[in-house]
Amino acid sequence: MALSQKLESRHVSMIAIGGSIGTGLFLASGYSISVGGPGGALLAYLLMSVIVYFLMTSLGELSTYKPSSGSFCDYTTLYVGKSFGFAMGYNYWLNWAITIAAEISAASLVMGYWFPNINGVWFSIIFFLLIFISNIFSVRVYGEVEYSMSFVKVAIVIVFIVLGFFAIFNEPSFGLGRWTVGDAPFHKGWLGFITVFLFAGFSFQGTELVGVASGETKDPEVTIPKSIKMVFWRLTLFYILSIGVITLLINYSDPRLASQDSISMSPYTLLFGQFMGKYAGNIVNFIILTALISAANASMYSSTRILWYLGHSGQTLEIFKLVTDKKVPLPALLATSAVGATVFISSFIGNGMFFSYIIQISSLAGFLAWFGIALSHYKFRKNYLDKLGGENILKYKAKFYPFAQIFSMIVIAFVIIAQFITFGENYKLVDFIAVYSAIIIFLAVYLGHKIYSVFKK
Repeated sequence: MALSQKLESRHVSMIAIGGSIGTGLFLASGYSISVGGPGGALLAYLLMSVIVYFLMTSLGELSTYKPSSGSFCDYTTLYVGKSFGFAMGYNYWLNWAITIAAEISAASLVMGYWFPNINGVWFSIIFFLLIFISNIFSVRVYGEVEYSMSFVKVAIVIVFIVLGFFAIFNEPSFGLGRWTVGDAPFHKGWLGFITVFLFAGFSFQGTELVGVASGETKDPEVTIPKSIKMVFWRLTLFYILSIGVITLLINYSDPRLASQDSISMSPYTLLFGQFMGKYAGNIVNFIILTALISAANASMYSSTRILWYLGHSGQTLEIFKLVTDKKVPLPALLATSAVGATVFISSFIGNGMFFSYIIQISSLAGFLAWFGIALSHYKFRKNYLDKLGGENILKYKAKFYPFAQIFSMIVIAFVIIAQFITFGENYKLVDFIAVYSAIIIFLAVYLGHKIYSVFKK
């Protein structure tokens, strides 16, 4: 049974924004600046925005031509190969399922700001149930909930940027002196830049949710291109301007930026608290809480739809293709929730450590997914488009083919391989496994499906 098609352009845009504005902006942005310095962080996010633009337009062309709730997992199967698509589907499902845990883990950190003596696992349970309830109703209900929460966090980002500019005008030399502190602007040189690139990738992940939602979108030929343009420019401006403001108001060497264990160390909380008083910091924390729950909500939606697609296409148990009367894939939602519930592990090993590992795993899984988008579009144009009727059949055309796709794949492959540089001298085996686990799982699933396919014949 198919899913419903009740999402409008405003829903699709906010779903993508909701999945992209969360821990990456509110927590990881400060850490990125502390690692790479102001120049390294800004350059990493600028380059990442270029890659995201290429990927968004590639996905826009594919999803407008063939809307699918399997998104690029469907396209990788069709245009790259069945085994590759099979592995990509599981990779992407796992990516968003564990991201649920990352966002809820960060949300419990927010509550720790107000209630430091209460075990964060109780807040995790509450938030997890709220997200589950939001997704168990019709997609229209989910769309409205996500739209409302995303609207709130978009508003606070805009306010942050505006107030930040006012604050910069009161700084000596407009804060440019912070770009020459220590070894700034490029702290630790290429090492710092590459390290930040991983966090920049995690921050922008979620933009591709436009493609995931295309299968439940009204008039996808009109809605998808419009949403892609809106999402890309909004996210790029939000991230680039936010990073720029932070670098001009806080030294990269400020030890508070390096902390991921407390939401009180978020650049947003620090700056609002500094320039608007204690209560402003509390208000910002509440907005950040809304943003994190929204991001977790979007993660639950996307991972559930991917698992439904895997069931619908016969790549996993058939039970996962079942939907309720409201067209909600309940079995897929329950299975995804089981994986997302790993957030409760954080109560045993510590939120900071858990959050760090989840970001690393999710980031690399996301990079693999982006590689799949670029490769699928490249193969679609090269091997299939002429046979289907040429460019005339496309209602939306991506620019800069094939340069954009080749450049994206080269950069993404380099970033994936280069992650070992960030380990340092005293890394442990668990660190290596945590960072590269997404690739290990992807290759295992890919080879397993290849072998199974050979013996099946």
